[in-house]
Amino acid sequence: MRGFFIRFAVTGIAVFVASQLIEGIHVETFTSGIIGVFVLSFLNALVRPVLYFLSAPFIIVTFGLFIVVINAVLLQVVSWFVTGFEVNDFWSAVGGAIFISIVGTILNFFISDKGRINVAVSMNRSRNIRHIN
Repeated sequence: MRGFFIRFAVTGIAVFVASQLIEGIHVETFTSGIIGVFVLSFLNALVRPVLYFLSAPFIIVTFGLFIVVINAVLLQVVSWFVTGFEVNDFWSAVGGAIFISIVGTILNFFISDKGRINVAVSMNRSRNIRHIN
């Protein structure tokens, strides 16, 4: 459960940073941003898997690029439902979806399901270097 809240916070951070960096995404108040993140998390958890399943042929044919379109559409849906969370056009939604996906993937890579931060450390100092002449 702790991991869920940390991932929710990571998505929130990614959405707020995207609203600052992507020109067509605007969050008017902190409250509308939190509600937008909550709705986006809800859609990502329940609706996105169904959309992935239904659009599997398109995802395969486009080598996964259609996933960006699905994420952009979900971001647009959030802007329709949440007052104060605005996405101006489709290309702003695409840019925001790419940015949120990249930031979320990078930050969630270090977080386990239990909410612990995972860091791999190798203590092996001996390295064999071969030179090819």
